[in-house]
Amino acid sequence: MCGIFAYLNYRVPRTRKEIFETLVKGLQRLEYRGYDSAGIAVDGPRKTATDINDNTICLIKKKGKVKALDEELYKKDSLDLDEELSTHFGLAHTRWATHGEPSAVNSHPHRSDKDNEFVVIHNGIITNYKELKAYLITKGYEFESETDTEVIPKLTKYVYDNRENDITFSTLVERVIQQLEGAFALVFKSRHYPGEAVSTSAFCVLRPRQSRGWIQVPPAPPGPLASGMLALGRRLLSRVQEKNSHNRPDCTNNIDSVGDGRAVEYYFASDASAIIEHTNKVLYLEDNDIAAVTGGKLSIHRINRQAGEDPVRAIQTLQMELQQIMKGNFDAFMQKEIFEQPESVVNTMRGRICFETNTVLLGGLKDHLKEIKRCRRLIVIGCGTSFHAAVATRQILEELTELSVMVELASDFLDRNTPVFRDDVCFFISQSGETADTLMALRYCKSQGALTVGITNTVGSSICRETDCGVHINAGPEIGVASTKAYTSQFVALAMFGLMMSEDRLSLQQRRLEIINSLRDLPELIKKVLAQDKKIKSIAEELYQQKSLLVMGRGFHYATCLEGALKIKEITYMHSEGILAGELKHGPLALIDKDMPVIMIIMRDACYTKCQNALQQVTARSGRPIIICCQDDTDMCKNAYQTIELPHTVDCLQGILSVIPLQLMSFHLAVLRGYDVDFPRNLAKSVTVE
Repeated sequence: MCGIFAYLNYRVPRTRKEIFETLVKGLQRLEYRGYDSAGIAVDGPRKTATDINDNTICLIKKKGKVKALDEELYKKDSLDLDEELSTHFGLAHTRWATHGEPSAVNSHPHRSDKDNEFVVIHNGIITNYKELKAYLITKGYEFESETDTEVIPKLTKYVYDNRENDITFSTLVERVIQQLEGAFALVFKSRHYPGEAVSTSAFCVLRPRQSRGWIQVPPAPPGPLASGMLALGRRLLSRVQEKNSHNRPDCTNNIDSVGDGRAVEYYFASDASAIIEHTNKVLYLEDNDIAAVTGGKLSIHRINRQAGEDPVRAIQTLQMELQQIMKGNFDAFMQKEIFEQPESVVNTMRGRICFETNTVLLGGLKDHLKEIKRCRRLIVIGCGTSFHAAVATRQILEELTELSVMVELASDFLDRNTPVFRDDVCFFISQSGETADTLMALRYCKSQGALTVGITNTVGSSICRETDCGVHINAGPEIGVASTKAYTSQFVALAMFGLMMSEDRLSLQQRRLEIINSLRDLPELIKKVLAQDKKIKSIAEELYQQKSLLVMGRGFHYATCLEGALKIKEITYMHSEGILAGELKHGPLALIDKDMPVIMIIMRDACYTKCQNALQQVTARSGRPIIICCQDDTDMCKNAYQTIELPHTVDCLQGILSVIPLQLMSFHLAVLRGYDVDFPRNLAKSVTVE
């Protein structure tokens, strides 16, 4: 939730207009994380030309998308856009509301007082903000917003005003965050510390006062480096770029010494998509890390370092290209990502399946494979689309592993305090790797001694770092809020896990061979499904004015019904329900009449006859079903109002093909209804709060 972007130029002259453009472009890259309001904080005009303590901070905030903020920036007559600023630190934020309605006053950055002595941008949630707010009110502080964030700059001013001696900006921030509870990422700017930046990420339940432990920053590889927060803000990256360093062979590669009088730039971001155009070298900060930039020099320290903890923060190279986060020739990111699925499933399989020897090896799991094979049961945990990927593969996992497989919604799993044992293996599925409920479930399972496995699409995410082992699905950046290609890649990754687990089972070799051969053909089959886009659009043109839509199936396709209905709800705002066809007589049949649109998924698999029975029940009530079926299924064509015929593959992978028409259907329905496909109301891409 929320997108944070900040830019510091140290001895790199930039006009205020250039700074605006950099901040706005960064926010536009992050807008999928929240888009109900946006704001920036920049240096205002100085009252005097010589007094450095006479700095002012100007806040510009606007309800609506980043475009509205961009237009507002150039209406400020008091700001000279052509003024050149040699050293400057600017903050920018795009909001997804958790506390308080979308409005300019509730948007970030938030300030400590009317003089803007301290300003803060925040991603996450402060759980003890009510207590802090009540205390600060007793000290005479006035609040102007309904947010939890506003307590932070006001608490910062309170601590600053009550200091005994002069303190550094990072020490001040450290004292403040020790009073906060919750999960958060923060970036601070202050009039009292011009040209300095402090950013932090934390997951705090208690508030112990601990001594600091300094982090070693390793030598950087050649080229620019970045640092900023990802997703929940529980990791922070900073980007450091030596001015013209790529042309200077004698420049330093150690970022801890960068900035000793040299020109340097830093970028902070909630996600790699905002910094990839500047650099692909990133440094992730972990919980309780504080990054400070003073005099152009970056330093990182921990509030509390545990015994034996690795004190080095490794620099990583992002495997991402700028064109991957651009729409290209498509009208929306969601549409682009749907059509990228032939390539994304190949990337998920690349280097992991050898089709010549029919072997599967997931490198991230190989060291733990023996322990996994000895386990009593598998528990697969996720939220939303990730949960549906777990439901879709539960049956094949049970078949190939011969283990009991529990599939759990993370929020419900936590509410029940579900018993977990040391001989359980728990999988945590999340596209971003930062989903709050899934992350909390992970920590709960670790506390019970279970082996934890992550399946994510984001390198360096919290779930990646905190699990014992895992699989990166390699689907590539997914910008659209409605997940598409991540679902099919999660599906493939879980199927590959089942294949790896069953490699030594003689009784399953024929089944394994069938699945592996089908995985080899899968990209071409997906292309054939995508080729029916025009037909699916024509069906959507008949449905887009409806108020409700039912999606029915069973067996391997129940998860497809759930996922298709979710996509329709997410971006079309049409009521849609995924129904298990076997439960039709237990209530849902009452909804069927000639006016109720029904989509049925009926494939030639073990449930084919049972699904035919459900179809007869629908048509007997004057229902007019749209049937997703196998090619050349004449029986289905006779009873259907419309059909979408798909190529046939092995039953356990057919769900990958059958979900794509529903993805396309939801896209076309949303466009026809006049909605913004990539930015559905009330939703954000990364759900980083409970």
